[in-house]
Amino acid sequence: MNIILLSGGSGKRLWPLSNDIRSKQFIKLFKDEQGEYESMVQRVYRQITTVDPDAKVTIATSKTQVSAIHNQLGDKVSVCVEPCRRDTFPAIALAAAYLHDELGVGEDECVAVCPVDPYVDLSYYEGVERLEKLVNQGTANLTLMGIEPTVPSKKYGYIIPENPNEVSAVKEFKEKPDKETAKTYISQGALWNAGVFAFKLGYLVQKAHEMIDFTDYRDLFSKYDTLTKISFDYAVVEKEPSIQVMRYSGEWKDVGSWNMMAEVMSENTKGKAVLDESCVNTHVFNELDIPVLVMGCKDLVVAASCDGILVSDKERSGAMKPYVEAITEEVRYAEKSWGTYTVIDAQPGSMTIKVALSAGSRMRYHSHELRDEVWTILSGKGTTIVDGMEQIVRPGDVVSVAAGCKHTLIADTDMSIVEVQVGDEISQKDKQVFELD
Repeated sequence: MNIILLSGGSGKRLWPLSNDIRSKQFIKLFKDEQGEYESMVQRVYRQITTVDPDAKVTIATSKTQVSAIHNQLGDKVSVCVEPCRRDTFPAIALAAAYLHDELGVGEDECVAVCPVDPYVDLSYYEGVERLEKLVNQGTANLTLMGIEPTVPSKKYGYIIPENPNEVSAVKEFKEKPDKETAKTYISQGALWNAGVFAFKLGYLVQKAHEMIDFTDYRDLFSKYDTLTKISFDYAVVEKEPSIQVMRYSGEWKDVGSWNMMAEVMSENTKGKAVLDESCVNTHVFNELDIPVLVMGCKDLVVAASCDGILVSDKERSGAMKPYVEAITEEVRYAEKSWGTYTVIDAQPGSMTIKVALSAGSRMRYHSHELRDEVWTILSGKGTTIVDGMEQIVRPGDVVSVAAGCKHTLIADTDMSIVEVQVGDEISQKDKQVFELD
């Protein structure tokens, strides 16, 4: 089974734990079977490979998410990187070309496309596996999974099937309705459109060539920023005459807000948090290393990280996006392929960062022209390379790196480092990367 996972998101809906670098699918809020915290993307990958251990997963995403994907999944998945955001049709077309031209997937092979962030059980991916069988039967060019509605929601588009069978031809599609119209659709047997569909790879590659002038994946990548922004639904789905939908009635939740996230949490708190006995339907998510005490609260969500603190009525939390967009603070936490960094102090002329470097990983060999850096090793063992000179470092060691010097840090064990940056201008753009022999 070939699966393309669409991993987008701007990091606004689960602020302050999510940000422009760490979207909601990378926040570790769920627990696996061993009781360890995992993120949405880790949960989804675990579920897919439980259903099909041989599944080939490719994540279509923006370049800002690549480090987090590698940090959480390693090299288990392939990654198709969008040079810029161009909505779902260009993203899927690029991913299809990547599978065909770079990974050598055959045109007769089935490909399923799924969002990366629903909260589901294993039956959902068993349903995705059934899509593959339906595609291989060749009765339709495009096969969708439609979710059996639980409420007349106005958040989703609707698929109207021609009949109530488990698999039916599609009669028509409806845009997001008001509540009363949604009730009418449901009475007609309508299904939520959850953005899950499958096809033979050759079908989508041909569609991409019909709508975009390109020769192969690399050519498409080079001209990606010129493509029209359009959704896959508008570009392909709603124009396809040969289309069918399969009903899915298992667990499915769109955890796009703190209110919905709280519904699927196994506990009312994460991190250092205390709720008194009078709290009702209240959740606390705390990433800070200081305690949060909540007393006498009802239907509340409290979320705290180094990027900010949210205190919100649960229902109201879904309306936070415009307020978060008005906050202009720099991101203070990010996952990298080698570990994580957390800004613990920032002021004019200096910034102090806590770095966690995973065993066996290393930073890129790079330099900064506008700032000096001082590393203090708190724990672990590794090797620094500064302008080609190697030095073994242990807890208590201090390494100074002057502006213009090429440098990296290689971890033999898990390492914790405090990095102090000093300069008149401290910017993420002030970085030049070099090859390291």
